[in-house]
Amino acid sequence: MAAKLKKGDKVIVLAGKDKGKTGNITSVDPKSNKAIVEGINIAIRATRQSQESQGGRIPKAMPIDLSNLAIVDANGKATRVGFKMDGDTKVRFAKTTGDVI
Repeated sequence: MAAKLKKGDKVIVLAGKDKGKTGNITSVDPKSNKAIVEGINIAIRATRQSQESQGGRIPKAMPIDLSNLAIVDANGKATRVGFKMDGDTKVRFAKTTGDVI
């Protein structure tokens, strides 16, 4: 099945502690049905100092479930994603506006 959300898409969070925030997808893991969004679902990771890196409390974006994300359309609203054939290629489109993503 084709992916409704892909790397680089601008999404809005529908549920959880970051509800209502927007960001861009940096990576998607279709096997676990999760994505990492920049600036969303941040956890603090304490690391030791090493020769290469400074130690301390380092913020890290954790994966969030794809069901809690929705793509943002041209109007800035959350929308569902549909698929249609544009000539001989399959394209994604926003259900609210009908625009090709």
